[in-house]
Order: sequence, then C-alpha cells, then structure tokens
Amino acid sequence: MAVTIKDVAKRAGVSPATVSRVIADNPRITGKTKEKVREVMKIMGYYPNFQARNLVAKKSQTLGIIMENSATLAFQNPFFPEVLRGISTRAHGSQYGLYLSTGATQEEIYREVVEMAQGKRVDGIILLYSKIGDPVMEYLCQSGIPFAVVGRPFKDPCAVSYVDNDNINNAKEVVEYLVGLGHRHIAFVGGAADFVVSLDRLEGYKLALKQHGIPFDAAYTVNQEFMHGNEREAIRRLMALDIPPTAIVTHDDMVAYEVIGYLEDLEISVPEDVSIIGFNNHAISRHLKPPLSTVDISIYDLGLHAAELVLEKITDESVPPKQVVVPSRLIERGSCRRL
Repeated sequence: MAVTIKDVAKRAGVSPATVSRVIADNPRITGKTKEKVREVMKIMGYYPNFQARNLVAKKSQTLGIIMENSATLAFQNPFFPEVLRGISTRAHGSQYGLYLSTGATQEEIYREVVEMAQGKRVDGIILLYSKIGDPVMEYLCQSGIPFAVVGRPFKDPCAVSYVDNDNINNAKEVVEYLVGLGHRHIAFVGGAADFVVSLDRLEGYKLALKQHGIPFDAAYTVNQEFMHGNEREAIRRLMALDIPPTAIVTHDDMVAYEVIGYLEDLEISVPEDVSIIGFNNHAISRHLKPPLSTVDISIYDLGLHAAELVLEKITDESVPPKQVVVPSRLIERGSCRRL
C-alpha cells in the first residue's frame, strides 16, 4: 500500500497540513521541522505527487532559463553550464525544476518566452544576459511574471532584480595591472556592442587609460561588429599597426583562446611578444600554455543569487527589486609579463 501524507504526519508527530507546507518549502516552517519531516519521508519512501499538488496550487514548480542565443551555441561557452549549476543548486533546494529555452534566433526565443509566461509553463524566469533594446526584457516587464536578470540592465524598462559583477571596475583593474607591468599600448578585444557587459568593460578600459594619462586610440579596440566573422584578419590588422599593442584585454576567456590561436598563426608569442588577459576564469584557462591570466567573476554565485532573487519574488510578489553585486578577483598567471 502506498504511503500517504497522513502516514508521514503521524510518524513525524505533525499535522498533514505541516507536511504539505514542508513539501512546498513554506518559509513559515522552521528548518528543524523541515529536516525532521523530510527525514521521515525518506525513511518511509514517500514521494509527493507534485503534478497533482501543482494543479491545486496553480504552480508549475519550474523556472524558465533564457539564454542569449540557441542552446547549442550557448553550451559551447563554459559560462553557461557553470551559471546553470548555481541556478540548479538553489532551485533544487526549493524543489523547482528548470525549463531551458531552445530557440535558435531572437524571434524564436521571444516567442518561447511568451509561451512560457502565458501558458503558465513556469512560475518565474531568469534571463542570462542583458542587452540594449531587448524585446524579451521589455515583454517580461509587461507580463507581470517574476523574473531576474544575470547582468545589469542598460536602462531599466521597469524595476528589475538583477545580479552582476562590477564590470567597469573589473576592467579598470585589469588595465591598471597591465600598466603596472609597464604596458602603455594596450588593446581591447570586446564582445557584441549591444550587450551591457561589453559596454561596461570597454568603459572600465577607457577610464583606466585616462587615469594613467594614456590616450584612447580607437584603432586599439576591436569588437564583434568590427570583426564580422573575420576575426583572424582583425587580429592581424591590430598587430600590424605602426605601434602594435604589447598587451591585449579580451572580453572573456573564450575570446582570449581565439586570439591566442590567431597570434600563433602570425608567429607572435604570448607573453614574449604580447601579454593577454581574459575574464571568467574557465577551468581550462589554468591548463593553457602559458596559463591564462584572467578575472574570476564567480559564475556559480551569479546563478545562485539569480535563482534566489526570482524564487523570493515568486514567494512574495511584494518584495521590492534587489540588485546583487558578486565580487571578482584578478588571477595572475603566465600569459602576462613585465616589460
């Protein structure tokens, strides 16, 4: 005979209503009571019928995860599995599942978000990027569904809860580190210009140059729009300048890997001929030859806090929007040298 919620309540010495609240992870139930009831559920082999409970509660117990492009491309970047690890850890603690967007274009992703919200497929949404004029964020503001963003909104279309690093200061610190090594000719290879993280890191780069009396030279900056799929040629032109850079700040570690490959094709050595530094501190970065200097942006914590923000809003809609800044740290490795 199947174990019932009443059986669990009797053995745990609580009411069936308390067991239901424990299953729902109700914040009014103490941690001690939750632990006791969950232990009894485990011993008795009781598994809640979440589908039935969700129908009654009109909840899906699911969070929608929206990536900046198709899942196939996103998972080629180690950032996304790591931020999802943080999200899933917090979601699991509240017995929430994840629903990943699978659209391959911005239009498909937008339609999928509308279907998620209007079809009640998810109780809340986490946007894993922030870009200028994003129709997805504008829709989420109008929809009323709880959501949080990994990344600082460019201009808040509404009151938005978000988690981010201090990308301006991070980039500023990176340039100051290179200046401290004796570099004056420092290039910046950025990401897409409509993503806020790209704008913030470029801003930090410019601020550091100004602070150290180094004139900003647009010829030393390259972004995705400038490259137009001709990354190799863009790097060749950069290194062919009358005064080529002695150091390159890249948008993230993935870009750094590509740049290092193009430099090798040009028979330019890192760090002997040019120093290079990235962001994100992917696991593989320490194993490169030379190991890549980078900024650890605590990707796991970004995901963890994003999930906390949206789950808090799901539990209590009156909670005001919050902004969480996750600390970062510069990691010095072998890809940068002192002049």
